Amino acid sequence: MESQQASQQAEASDGKPTPAQAKANLVEMRGNLAADAERKRQLQALQLQRERVLSERTSNPHRRSALAAALIDIEEKLSELGWTIHL
Repeated sequence: MESQQASQQAEASDGKPTPAQAKANLVEMRGNLAADAERKRQLQALQLQRERVLSERTSNPHRRSALAAALIDIEEKLSELGWTIHL
């Protein structure tokens, strides 16, 4: 038991991660990749919604105000995700 701890400490002092640290790093990287993928999916869905709202044409004032409100909501969500409008 003590020799195992000594070898782990020696590995740690060499700059090499212990197996437990390596596994934790791998799990963290996978979590980061999943979070990035989810963020990209959310951005894409919101961008598509924004494009759809912008493309709708209506003469009904109530419908126009609903579309304007939806556009404001979508753009707020996009800004929370760090998206900016590129003109």
